Amino acid sequence: PHFYLRRDIHLDALMKFRSQLNKQLESRGVKLSVNDFIIKACALALQQVPEANAVWANDRTLKFEKSDVAVAVAIEGGLFTPVLRDSEMKSLSALSTEMKDLATRARDRKLAPHEYVGGSFAISNLGMFGIDNFDAIINPPHSAILAVGAGAKKPVVGADGEITTAIVMSTTLSVDHRVIDGALGANLLNAIKDNLENPLTMLA
Repeated sequence: PHFYLRRDIHLDALMKFRSQLNKQLESRGVKLSVNDFIIKACALALQQVPEANAVWANDRTLKFEKSDVAVAVAIEGGLFTPVLRDSEMKSLSALSTEMKDLATRARDRKLAPHEYVGGSFAISNLGMFGIDNFDAIINPPHSAILAVGAGAKKPVVGADGEITTAIVMSTTLSVDHRVIDGALGANLLNAIKDNLENPLTMLA
């Protein structure tokens, strides 16, 4: 039983922070993507809202301590959802390196079964395909999946009521109501939004 929650996320602070980090990481051959920050933001949100870090196990809810986050990777004829385990504990550069490796091996169909099974939460990002927003289907046994659209400059109303512009990314959280109700899902999506709009806190 799916239901859907939507939030627009402002990315200006994240894009500036990402640019600064990538300059410093250039000598190490690391280039962070926006998706790397999204993975980290979701992993931390599952720790900040631990009741949502759970799955439906036939007749009961099974809770997790670690944030095992799956990420949808398109392959010819379908998709894989490799799982980044203990994501809340890993640095952005470690997540970036691991995600690139998993995505490459997923496309080459060289993932071992344990690398794409498990977790409680998934991310599906179609922003790089120019999609503004969409609703993703939950991949059982996960209890939620975050659908991520493209970030684009849009007019917004500032804090003082003035019209300004911001880089805005549309997100939709698809939720299994057996595990996560409306208020809990809202708290989870709000935590993801707060992490992405205040990217420095993700390093604390």
